[in-house]
Amino acid sequence: MVTKAIFRKITKLHDDLELKINEVYDDDDDIVKVAEKSLLLIDESIRKLKEMISTHDFENIAEEVYFFKKLKPQFISKFIYLSAILELESHKPNAGNKAMKKYYEAEQEKLKSFYMEHAEFYGYHRREATYLDHKVFIRNSYDLKMKLSSGFYNFDSSFTTSHDHLVARFIASQQMDKYLKKQLEKLSNNDNTKTLSPLVWSASKVGLIELIYALYQMRCFNGGNIELSEVIKFVEKSLDTDLGNFHKTIFEIRNRKQGPTKFLHLVCDHLDQHFKNSEGE
Repeated sequence: MVTKAIFRKITKLHDDLELKINEVYDDDDDIVKVAEKSLLLIDESIRKLKEMISTHDFENIAEEVYFFKKLKPQFISKFIYLSAILELESHKPNAGNKAMKKYYEAEQEKLKSFYMEHAEFYGYHRREATYLDHKVFIRNSYDLKMKLSSGFYNFDSSFTTSHDHLVARFIASQQMDKYLKKQLEKLSNNDNTKTLSPLVWSASKVGLIELIYALYQMRCFNGGNIELSEVIKFVEKSLDTDLGNFHKTIFEIRNRKQGPTKFLHLVCDHLDQHFKNSEGE
């Protein structure tokens, strides 16, 4: 099959993939499920793409460069981006706005580090330069003086050049940057519209977690028909605090030498002393 015919098939494959991914977004509001379903679709399309190209001999350098510089990254970038979204959203803390902002801002810092690490080639990519294309977008052609991926020799040489994967990462990173900015904007809007609580938790956060967990175990919230994470999230939002990895804290409370109810005993002692001091008033 001639290259132009293959390129037409690839364009249709990509258009069909985008249509299917958009349908997934329309059918589900859960970004984790959207990412999982979309990744299956993208994987299927990439396998078809690889089948078309691995054994194909391009008619000239320009056609090969065009595929590895422009076409292939459109598919791979989607896989990288949605894999990153799946990782990001499935591991995000179930916490208030303050903690979520820190979480997303930390991801932005990772993106900055990535761009700094690949600043030279990113500049080449942004300028849409072409003077290195014959080295970096042709199979079995590379320049050892340039920065190569540590896993370069593990790649399938029939479907990979030295830098097409990096272009895909640039595209995915741009998409991720937009996603993070959107999430942070939502959090900022929530901050601006919420009514600030006059209450501030001034004791230890460990003590607060101990208290919440004790009340939770007594089924004091919704008759016990609620997840602990939801209770924690509500308290964090109400008191504008970040309780961090509360599961780890509960584990430490359970195993501490002073006993698991240190703060509760302190509360009892203070309340008992208050009532004793109030006798006869």
